[in-house]
Amino acid sequence: MIQFLMNGRIQTVNLPADTTVLQYLRRDAGRCGTKEGCASGDCGACTVVLAEPEGDALSYRTVNACLTFMPALQGKQLITVEDLKHRGELHHVQQAMVDNHASQCGFCTPGFVMSLFTLEKQQQPFSVAHIRHALSGNLCRCTGYRPIMDAAKAICEAPQPDQFDGDAQQTLEKLKTISATGQPVTIDELAERYLTEPDSRLVAGGTDLALEVTQRYQSIPKLISLSHIPKLKAITLTGQAIHIGAAATLSACLPVLRDEFPEFGELLERFASQQIRNQGTLGGNIANASPIGDGGPVLLALGATLLLRRGAEQRELPLDQFFLGYRKTALQPGEFIEQILIPRNASPARQLRIYKVSKRLEDDISAVCAALHIEVQNGVVIHARVAFGGMAEVAKRASCCEAQLLGQPWQTATVERACQALEMDFTPISDFRASREYRMQVAKNLLRRCHIEMTSPETLMRVTHYV
Repeated sequence: MIQFLMNGRIQTVNLPADTTVLQYLRRDAGRCGTKEGCASGDCGACTVVLAEPEGDALSYRTVNACLTFMPALQGKQLITVEDLKHRGELHHVQQAMVDNHASQCGFCTPGFVMSLFTLEKQQQPFSVAHIRHALSGNLCRCTGYRPIMDAAKAICEAPQPDQFDGDAQQTLEKLKTISATGQPVTIDELAERYLTEPDSRLVAGGTDLALEVTQRYQSIPKLISLSHIPKLKAITLTGQAIHIGAAATLSACLPVLRDEFPEFGELLERFASQQIRNQGTLGGNIANASPIGDGGPVLLALGATLLLRRGAEQRELPLDQFFLGYRKTALQPGEFIEQILIPRNASPARQLRIYKVSKRLEDDISAVCAALHIEVQNGVVIHARVAFGGMAEVAKRASCCEAQLLGQPWQTATVERACQALEMDFTPISDFRASREYRMQVAKNLLRRCHIEMTSPETLMRVTHYV
């Protein structure tokens, strides 16, 4: 049984756990304004908004309805495009789309409207970059984005109160009456339940897991939701490490990681779309053990450790011992990731370089992702952790490459030997994203780029630095 708020009323539904919000809206609730486009979180046509308590106020975030399982709605307010019209009048966000001729065929427009609605609720000052960021997960198939940007500018420059602001206190009171019935709310409860039901699938954001339902048409009969465990969403900093709960969203991780490792922040801004980042988690990205998951190589380069939990037992495991093979990990039955521990940068001289190579800049899957954590003292490499995604069946450190760098002068000849060593570290495959030869050449070139950037910082090496 799932309870959530929609259209001002508490809804109680009893559906299979692997039912997506999009399926519920179109099939069961008769709300067809939310469209199905790609069914994979790429197009944004299915964008809806979830509101939930954050202190004494409501926090609004966009998600892809096609990738969100119904248990994620428990205790939240679901807002769709049908909810915006008030007393027979269009919401001012919708009106701005009309006034600026920003609505094209209408298929993608509801998703844009919901993203702009959330953008206004975040009360950010007008910025082209910020608007582009907010709309990065919405693709229009008909025409250009200029009128949509004009509508966004009008909304940001002249925000207006609406019915949701007027009903905020009442909404908060209603949400407080909903409990997380049937779902674990503490780590201890999760550990006990997962130990007795190890055949269940854990779901945090579900942005990858849901593809088994939407793309492969499989059924997932038993799910355990992590959405209601506050400690699994916590992010804390100590003098030695950043502790990231396994269910902390990528959006929540981004500002913390950007402050500590600016390059990591830049990567996360290219990590899928805003809707995916609002839902997906860093813990899920690691637990999936995908060879092209962008979190893996970066965390390997940073020397991250995982805090694992099974029943009442905890253990720490270095990330480079976690990935065993394609989609295979060292997790035992009933064991799960509790935290990701990332060592804080001990030395100001230690530099992190991250390179994501994909067919488009944003919202795309890597052909190759490289992460290099390098420290040079007196012209000699004293620390080198180099990791790649897309080069093997798992995200993997380049140990032979590292051996050629450590203790050697940070110069072109050393880098060229390290490039050749990559051929001993990896035997990449060819697929529809890239050939094996391309991947190997790119990996070598990224190592060369790292050397140029560190030794000649005045040389602009990235398109984003001059376009």
